[in-house]
Amino acid sequence: MATTSAPVYPANTPIPFDLFVSKKHRALPRGVLGFADSSGNIVFKVNRQDSKSSFSHAKAILLDSAGNPLISLYPHNDGSWQGFKGDDGDKNLIFKVQRVLTKFTRTELEVFLVSENQGQGELTCDFKVIGCHFQRSCTIYKDQSYAQTSEDLC
Repeated sequence: MATTSAPVYPANTPIPFDLFVSKKHRALPRGVLGFADSSGNIVFKVNRQDSKSSFSHAKAILLDSAGNPLISLYPHNDGSWQGFKGDDGDKNLIFKVQRVLTKFTRTELEVFLVSENQGQGELTCDFKVIGCHFQRSCTIYKDQSYAQTSEDLC
């Protein structure tokens, strides 16, 4: 008697899902950007906070659906953004994003992930995001190879 079993998939295989960006979702207050799943449930929110001090920059905070801060984003004068864990400010740098190309029909970003083993001066580009505002789509590249294409995410 032959037995069959269900296929085994690696535990670290990502599960793809779509997020839809909205400024006018019924569950969002004015001025808050939301990311909803395919059922319309808000999964993430982005709050912008203007600086009350002339010495610090405005920031954006990525929140989970319960309102817990996940990542704080700070703009810099050179056009880059830095992402920090939670609402820590300058304590736990996770990534840096640099806009390398801005054209009327195309934007290109380089993303630098920070690991515990590398100094801040040793950052190398981990992946690129190339997008088109008019098509509402972007493509993510890692090491010159295609990684993912998504519509309505960028």
